[in-house]
Amino acid sequence: MNILILPGDGIGPEIVSQATRVLEKFKTEGLSIQLTHGHLGGAAYDVHGHPYPEATQKLARAADAILLGCVGGPKYDTLPRAMRPEQGLLGIRKDLSLFANLRPAMLYPELAASSSLKPEIVAGLDIMIIRELTGDIYFGQPRGRRTNAAGETEGFDTMHYATSEIERIARVGFETAMKRNKRLCSVDKANVLDTSILWREVVTAMSAQYPEVALSHMYVDNAAMQLVRAPKQFDVIVTGNIFGDILSDEASMLAGSIGMLPSASLDANQKGLYEPIHGSAPDIAGQNKANPIATVLSLAMMMRYTFGRTDLADRIESGVRSVLKAGLRTGDIAMAGEPIIGTSVMGDALVAAI
Repeated sequence: MNILILPGDGIGPEIVSQATRVLEKFKTEGLSIQLTHGHLGGAAYDVHGHPYPEATQKLARAADAILLGCVGGPKYDTLPRAMRPEQGLLGIRKDLSLFANLRPAMLYPELAASSSLKPEIVAGLDIMIIRELTGDIYFGQPRGRRTNAAGETEGFDTMHYATSEIERIARVGFETAMKRNKRLCSVDKANVLDTSILWREVVTAMSAQYPEVALSHMYVDNAAMQLVRAPKQFDVIVTGNIFGDILSDEASMLAGSIGMLPSASLDANQKGLYEPIHGSAPDIAGQNKANPIATVLSLAMMMRYTFGRTDLADRIESGVRSVLKAGLRTGDIAMAGEPIIGTSVMGDALVAAI
């Protein structure tokens, strides 16, 4: 297993170091793991003058899988857009053709009271959101600024999808639904956007290849509302880049904390970039407060999707469950009055449990 480690910015180095301890534990058991290290985002700009430098590109292309912390921070807010840390993240996704973003939103029973919704609404929650990652408005051209006829400055971005792009992400959605409860909800804005009209047509046509999957369609605004009204109606959601970005972050709060949710970004051959879905949290960086669970769970997704080691993925997930059952809590998942532990102590507990 050739794994590239990209700690990134903010709390990234702290949480990635705990996940790396799990990999080192597996190495002591005889698992063949080769770890390389590089820079992405603001950390890469600091060292190389670019958020996705050539040195990182070479390492990323050579790796089987990549573990990323998080990118961004206020110290980079004044940089030109092309040099911002987020451009490193967009760049590596595009460079490696990581078009399928899998974001599970599962509520552990021990954290039901930590959810922003009533326990009876979210108990048993288990949703998989599949977000197209290399198209849509984030990558569409033309984009930029211009002066309009009235002499005002206006910004513009282009949303577009080709049939082939929709087909390949829809296939991931249908295949994932086949392995779960055979329900797929495609989210779009087909009442307003031409892009979404095509999206719905293509997904509907593909459903003939998966007669066992119950396909439904939902406008994104309604989907946002339904996620907080009755989230357990969903099994698998497939949607475009910008809608998926928003909906998956919304769904994260149903699970108690954004610090609990991992993600996988995959190419057509299951090579993947694995990262927690939360941001760099610069307000707590370096303070040993961050929750490493989402990063460790990202390792479980890596073992399952890229390396086909379901046994190791199950071990990691079982370890997380046992730690939560034992009542160990970082600040983001602790209820009032519960004792709070730091990043390193949570890491100790996770490694021991796994």
